[in-house]
Amino acid sequence: MPTFIQRPTEIAAQGNVPKVIREYIGRVNSKTEALSIAHMKSPAGWVEPGQTPEFTEYTIVLVGMLLVEHRGGSHDVRAGQAIITHPGEWVRYSSPESPGAEYIAVCLPAFSPQSVHRDE
Repeated sequence: MPTFIQRPTEIAAQGNVPKVIREYIGRVNSKTEALSIAHMKSPAGWVEPGQTPEFTEYTIVLVGMLLVEHRGGSHDVRAGQAIITHPGEWVRYSSPESPGAEYIAVCLPAFSPQSVHRDE
């Protein structure tokens, strides 16, 4: 039988200013550990701590620009573009431009605070 998702769960986000995370599928909303799918909205000027996650993250930008920094440089990921970050790679996400960024993030396996390994 299919699992119907009535609505997402809003999750508290890390960063210097509030960002909206709406998890549709994942450890919190659907008790799914295999992967997570979330809709994110970050305001202009948002920056989160760097991280070295244990999961692969697939990100599709819907609106604005998401800056993805990594040890080798950075990528401006704009609306209509995507990026894949890999386990064990240091990355930091931010939305430096107005109007911010709106994007979909898929993590495989599902995101968890224990597996993201944020910088202190």
